[in-house]
Amino acid sequence: MPSSVIRSWNYDPDDARLDIVFVSGRRYSYHEVPDRVAQGMRKAISKGSYFNRRIRDHFRFTQQR
Repeated sequence: MPSSVIRSWNYDPDDARLDIVFVSGRRYSYHEVPDRVAQGMRKAISKGSYFNRRIRDHFRFTQQR
């Protein structure tokens, strides 16, 4: 199901990094994200809601250019 907030996302299990591109065009990398959290994102019906509940404000992040 498409998200109204998240355009795309990718998880790198080797680096435990979750890269998210928002509909606004902003790109962020969330660091030290456990595989179980990324799996939850994959299974979530609403990616935006899952992100807000389980990722935002829980993991260190960097904004990408």
